[in-house]
Amino acid sequence: MVVDECDSTEGCDADHDYQPPCSNNIVDASKAVLKALGVSEDNWGGLDITWSDT
Repeated sequence: MVVDECDSTEGCDADHDYQPPCSNNIVDASKAVLKALGVSEDNWGGLDITWSDT
């Protein structure tokens, strides 16, 4: 499940470190998620994703 915890136009609240708004179609993930998905460490920080409804 992907959960958007920060508003993309207003940014984040105190619980989310007041991070600034980000561009559309940006997904952040923890190291544990990246490892579980099999993403190699050299690809952490930027990865092209293809979305599908199927």
